[in-house]
Amino acid sequence: MDATAHANHLAILKEELVCALGCTEPIAVAYASALARTALGRMPKHIVVSCSGNIVKNVKSVTVPNSNGMRGIEAAATLGVVGGDERRALEVLESVTDEHRAQARELVDKGFCSVELAEDVPNLYVRVIATAEGHTAVSCIQERHTNVVELTLDGNRAEVEGVSVARVTEEGVTDDPRATLSLSSVWEFAHTVELADVDELISFQITTNKAISDEGLRGNWGANIGRTLLKSRSNDITCKARASAAAGSDARMSGCAMPVVICCGSGNQGITCSMPVLEYGHELWSSHEDIIRAVVLSDLTAVHVKYYIGELSAFCGAVSASCGAGAGICMLRGGSFEQFEATVVNTLVNVGGIVCDGAKPSCAAKISAAVDAAILGCDMALANDNFLPGDGLVGDTPEESIRAMGYVGRVGMQPTDVEILNIMIGKTDLDR
Repeated sequence: MDATAHANHLAILKEELVCALGCTEPIAVAYASALARTALGRMPKHIVVSCSGNIVKNVKSVTVPNSNGMRGIEAAATLGVVGGDERRALEVLESVTDEHRAQARELVDKGFCSVELAEDVPNLYVRVIATAEGHTAVSCIQERHTNVVELTLDGNRAEVEGVSVARVTEEGVTDDPRATLSLSSVWEFAHTVELADVDELISFQITTNKAISDEGLRGNWGANIGRTLLKSRSNDITCKARASAAAGSDARMSGCAMPVVICCGSGNQGITCSMPVLEYGHELWSSHEDIIRAVVLSDLTAVHVKYYIGELSAFCGAVSASCGAGAGICMLRGGSFEQFEATVVNTLVNVGGIVCDGAKPSCAAKISAAVDAAILGCDMALANDNFLPGDGLVGDTPEESIRAMGYVGRVGMQPTDVEILNIMIGKTDLDR
């Protein structure tokens, strides 16, 4: 791998693997709101939050982190205004206090925040207008959870320390380095990168995500999918791998105030990319270096698959993350490059139809199902029993299969996404 490609892969890892406190959609709302307040330079009298349907879908049912049980866009935005620290980006609500929570509840009840559904915008889109004393500040995030594309005060560009405004075109954010990834490039990178270049980053991902996974197994969070799995087959490695990922989601979807290292813009996906691989690493007595390299492969495989789907859609992100987990497990089990490719394709073909109906406790169950499919996909690949070209969406090459499934998620499932949102907001008459 040449130096430019190597540096690009490493930069993608560093950009993807960042800490977030709680579900990233309410956090993006809180972050945009905190930015608008700071740009305004004073406490707003009122804010208007315009969101894409996918943001509405993913904030509706999940507990806002560090909110003591509050839910919804109004809660996330208001808490971001009164107690958010925009310098912490996806950990914007880390500094929230009891006083902030009480103030936010009072303001929400008084109608401080108005919410609008934004039409004809990217699937990930949050725009906040904050007003006070004749002044108006605007912040806008799109495409990625911290990608600020607008930040103004009274129509003029506002400067907020540590925040840069991205260049966009009509098609969206330009020059995405993820477009250069391929299965062959991520395989080569995972095997050749110097351990010192990734050890600290991946070790932090593993340690951070294991902590919330362990909490999910200890506590009473959500529907307790992780705990339920372990009760059934506590000594089965496939069950332990599924449970470790599901338990982290159990906790974070229900408001656990512990950080997560995300991947593909999602804490659930960051957990899914790392925890099953760690469990298999322990089961196989793999070395520290082998586990680190396997998680690198998992993360970058997930990023590659997810690139063709988009940041948010009706296509459940647990599927792309589980492709990564299966890839890392395949690597630890001694799989070849061809078996790694087959693992990804086998997984996509199996669970590519799981729909995303927002962030909520049942995400943990979808993670469990997707990881189970990834393990089966790996078992199939290692036995050289794979889905073949012409089987449904399986293309002539693994890359063609990834693009085909990405097209289904990005384009084919758009009408599904609209109908899911309409049902969730009560706009559809189910008896008609």
